[in-house]
Amino acid sequence: MLTSRLVRGLRSPVLRRPLTRSLATPVSLPKYANPITEDSVLSNGLLVSTETIPGMSTSTVGLWIDAGSRADDSAASGTAHFLEHLAFKGTGGRSQTALELEVENLGAHLNAYTSREQTVYYAKAFDKDVPQAVDILADILQNSKLDGSAIERERDVILREQEEVDKQLEEVVFDHLHAVAFQGQPLGQTILGPKAHIQSIAKKDLTSYIQKNYTADRMVLVGAGSIEHDQLVKLAEKHFASLPVSSNPIPLGGQAHPPTQFVGSDVRIRDDTMSTLNIAIAVEGVGWRSPDYWPMLVMQSIFGNWDRSLGASPLLSSKLSHIMSSNNLANSYMSFSTSYSDTGLWGVYIVTENHMNVDDCLHFTLKEWSRMSVSPLSSEVERAKSQLKASLLLGLDGTTAIAEDIGRQMITTGKRYTPKEIGRYIDAVTPDDIRRVAQKYLWDKDVSPFSIHLEKKAE
Repeated sequence: MLTSRLVRGLRSPVLRRPLTRSLATPVSLPKYANPITEDSVLSNGLLVSTETIPGMSTSTVGLWIDAGSRADDSAASGTAHFLEHLAFKGTGGRSQTALELEVENLGAHLNAYTSREQTVYYAKAFDKDVPQAVDILADILQNSKLDGSAIERERDVILREQEEVDKQLEEVVFDHLHAVAFQGQPLGQTILGPKAHIQSIAKKDLTSYIQKNYTADRMVLVGAGSIEHDQLVKLAEKHFASLPVSSNPIPLGGQAHPPTQFVGSDVRIRDDTMSTLNIAIAVEGVGWRSPDYWPMLVMQSIFGNWDRSLGASPLLSSKLSHIMSSNNLANSYMSFSTSYSDTGLWGVYIVTENHMNVDDCLHFTLKEWSRMSVSPLSSEVERAKSQLKASLLLGLDGTTAIAEDIGRQMITTGKRYTPKEIGRYIDAVTPDDIRRVAQKYLWDKDVSPFSIHLEKKAE
């Protein structure tokens, strides 16, 4: 199966619905909470990272590349995503049909996605087929034909994809939030790019992107499952030894982009055909390697998520959910903590039909933010820590999820933190830490709100 998907790169890997209505209980780490991740570096700088999981008969292998839409040229934004689409359209040695048949005959799953800072190509296959899967990945990464007719066909596919994304209000709001918060900067560009760029991206833009970003020192080859580390290293030496090295290598987890400036703004789009207001409000968050990364995630978990289907039970987890539900201020809300290499967005996304009480909705939301700067409760901090650990650790439920965890961490921090280490970092967060980061990032800071909403037209 060959698929391509778009990753918006917006929220942290935390469940978007509360895990339970009951009071939080301690989360015991699973027996695989301290796995061994082995690393090797080829002579060209390509990092190979594996986690061998006893008892598995399948493996996920993939390439995590430290380049996404943020690396697009400003005049051709959307190139990274366009290029990912073309990976499955044939290589010098495999036609598109041959590639599809080969993957299907293996019973494998081949996938790719683009986010703002990463591009990923990976395959899941039976252990005996891993060498062939790596060969396929190497071929599509290094030998894609970028045929003119395929470019034109994919142009139409991506334009249709853009039309579908534009129907998803949450995606639209978050794209605009990035554009507002990081105005005129690469991180503010959408992943797909504007329609004009999709219609004009040419082969020269694609080849230029490859030459600039698809270098060995900016990649991690990851394996998780039955794969042995030495086996993947040998496969890497066979298939990726000829990958070029950039003229100015930057260590994985290093700062590969110019610093981004957060801009506080207020932007609203009015649409009288809509019945809801869709609002995102955010402050500047933290990067992956910030010492405040874990306290900010815990604080996000304190606010959690809520929608009307959960009702107004007294056992709902956060104080904000009580306020929203008992006063009918919103249909739903979702807190988020999004990190990039040098910055982030921390905030809340709200959907409401109650147009008359929007001011109250935002007032109580920001009042709860302010409360974190003064008096976070020990009970809510402990509950948030338990839910955060559960959402992060219980998500590692297969070879693909584990490979994703390894690849993302190696690209963003240069190190893979085991589930046990993550549990320790979260457990170490105290109410004083929450108070400190709230005062640092929330108290009297610029915000970037964006809303799509309906209002009655003036008579």
